[in-house]
Order: sequence, then C-alpha cells, then structure tokens
Amino acid sequence: MSGAAKTAPGLIIAAPSSNSGKTLVTLAMLRALHRAGTKIASAKVGPDYIDPAFHSAASARSCLNLDPWAMRPQTIGSHVEALSQDADMILAEGVMGLFDGARDGSGSTADLAALTGWPVVLVVDVKGQSATAAAVVKGLASLRADIRIAGVLFNRVGSPAHTEMLNMAMQAHVPEVPVLGCLPRVAGLVMPERHLGLVQAGENADLNAFLNKAADWVSECVDLSGLTGLASASSVAATSDDFSIPPLGQHIAMARDDAYAFSYNGVLNGWRRAGAEISFFSPLADEAPAAAADSVYLPGGYPELHAGKLAANTVFMGGLRAAAEKGAFVFGECGGYMTLGQGLEDADGVRHKMAGLLPLETSFKKRRLHLGYRRAISLCDTVLGASGLQLRGHEFHYATVAEEGDAPRLFQVTDAVGGRQENIGLAVGSVAGSFLHLIDRA
Repeated sequence: MSGAAKTAPGLIIAAPSSNSGKTLVTLAMLRALHRAGTKIASAKVGPDYIDPAFHSAASARSCLNLDPWAMRPQTIGSHVEALSQDADMILAEGVMGLFDGARDGSGSTADLAALTGWPVVLVVDVKGQSATAAAVVKGLASLRADIRIAGVLFNRVGSPAHTEMLNMAMQAHVPEVPVLGCLPRVAGLVMPERHLGLVQAGENADLNAFLNKAADWVSECVDLSGLTGLASASSVAATSDDFSIPPLGQHIAMARDDAYAFSYNGVLNGWRRAGAEISFFSPLADEAPAAAADSVYLPGGYPELHAGKLAANTVFMGGLRAAAEKGAFVFGECGGYMTLGQGLEDADGVRHKMAGLLPLETSFKKRRLHLGYRRAISLCDTVLGASGLQLRGHEFHYATVAEEGDAPRLFQVTDAVGGRQENIGLAVGSVAGSFLHLIDRA
C-alpha cells in the first residue's frame, strides 16, 4: 500500500550550529506538550542513535530517524506515516547547523525541510551577542527559497534588557520572522556527555526530573500553542509497505542493554512489517539469545566500557557460539562487530576475550575517530542479500582494528562523495559484521 496517506503536521527545531541548545529545547518542548495532553511524536534528523532515546523518554513515544542523505524519499515517507499514527503533531530535531550535512553538502536539516515542507524554528544561542543575532537569523532565512523559517527561539538570554535588544533588532531587520520566546540561562539544565555523544538516557536515574525541569523552563518562556500552530502537513509520499534493510531472519534475537543500545527504530519497524519476530536479550545480564531464533543481531553501543563483564558472561558468549554452530545468521554492527572478534583491548590496554567467531582484534586504547556517511556494496552473499547489494550507512567510532585475519570482506565502502574506497568487515560462515551502521538500501 503506497500513496498520499494523511500525516500529522510537523515542525523542525534547527540551529545555526551544534551546541546551540536545540536538543535541550526539543526535549523540553516534547515533555511540556506531553504533559499538556498533546499526542506528540518526534523524529531526529540524521544518523544519531542516542538522542532518540531521550526523545522517547520525554514524549513516551518511539522516536524515528529521518535521514535525507542515507534514506530514500519513500523510506522517509514510510517513517513519517508511522510517526503520524495516533499523533497530533510531529516535532523533528535537526542535526548540526541548519545547512550542515554530508561532505557533498547534502543530507542537511534544510534538505529534510525542503522534502517534507515542514516549517523550521531556529534555536539561536545569543550568549555574547544581541543585535548580531538578527543578522544570523536573516542570513539563515534568506539562503534557500525552498524552506521556511517560521520563527526563532533565543537561548541563553542574560536579562530583560538583553531580551529587549533582541526583539528590537528582529523588528528592525527581520520582521518577517517572529520571536517565539527568549529562554534564560538556567543552572542545572546541562546534559552530561561522553565520547560518542550524550550519556545514554537509560543510564540517567534523574532523567525524569530533568525533563520536567526543562519543560517548566520552556513553558514559562514560550507560547507553546502558538508554536505548535506553525506545524504543517508533510508533502513527502508515504509508502507503508516499504522496509529499509532486509530482515536478518524470521525470528531475530537482538541484544539490548547499556552495552548494545545503538539501533534504528525505523529498521526494526521495517523488519516487523516484513513479518519478522524480534526478541530481546541482555548480554550485560548474561542472557543468551533465544534458542529458537534463526538470527542474532548485536547492534552498536559501548562494549568497550563493559568488556570485562561481557568477557566473563559465559551464558551470553556461549549462546552466541551455539547460534553460529547451528547456522543462525549472527550479525554485528560496530560494538557488536567488536564483540564477535577474538579480543577487545580496553582504554587501559587490557585485552578481553570476546566470542571468537570472527578473526578480529580491536583496540580502544589506540583511539582514532572514524566518522561519516558510507556508500556500501555487499561483497558476498548473506541473509542481507546477494553480492552487489547497495546500501547506505554511517560510521562513528574510536576503536581501531589491531588485527584482521584472512577472511572474506563484507562490504566495499566509499565516503559520501564516493572517495576513500576500502573493503571492510568480515564474513565467516553464517557470522558477519562490520563497523558500519546500516540505515537503508541505496
């Protein structure tokens, strides 16, 4: 079934740059609207797999990624339709700056705004500036004619006098863009970070109190009903029968805990629509994948922070080996890939024995950033598809490969502009993996 299904109106929260406060503002708005009884759904632009868990905590709904570089338009349409189910509105948080994307310039928040027709509300950090903020807004609003800046929220405003100067500058120079709120600096509204982004939502025991405090902050300074009234319906076609990555099996046993939390809800939804059953197990709790599963999925996460515990969890490791021995497809992405190797060296230089299903040694002591979109072509036949299958994904990790044995490589990859070609990942029997987080078919 495909076509122009009715979708909930959407609005995008964007910013001139990272660290402007758009994540905090988005979470505050989600919680405030949820508390007020609005059926609010949310999306995260780009390949981020940490922020969506915070969105879900704030809104009590599953958050989906919308990625205009890595996803086909019909995949984005499918996700928008899924988000619209029993929702009054969709609030999408942008990525980086409004016009920032892949190396080729595509895949930005602005590209998603152009594709969907959703209006954009800017979050501008005005610490250290006043009238200059109007110039920033004017420049962003005039760069592309195919997107609409519907309003601006000024963040980290210092005083009532600062607010007055900002409003005067906007009225004088950018009267067509309304100021929707001026948010003062508030002590305690800081989100802790680590090497791949925010500390995960599931690791924050005080998250609910934090979200309520943020919601109070926004509710006092922003006309939320006026802001939500700016949302508009999506213009991208919805295709509810489409799925992105082929299912790994009929019954997929998936690792899920603080060590393996980096997965895309949109991919999992596609597997379910294709008829697959997904069961979950916790490696950190020393659980094995379901014995009846015909495939096992180890997504990315932070196994390097828990390597000693994982190595000692014999039920988990034995379950992985038993699944491989019976011919189940065992697939690892990034952290999951490292787990399928022979050993993992942690930040202190201590080597921990892993599952031993792939000839791979990885190190977190010898850190090097690997970051960016990837175009991938499958180099061998797997459950994912025949050799030559074209996929798109994202790589983001600091681990390095200390040693790779003589085994078939899984993917040939290039970066977003088609350069830096290399063969990555490994495939041995029914076991395969790589550092790539798969997002969609090309």
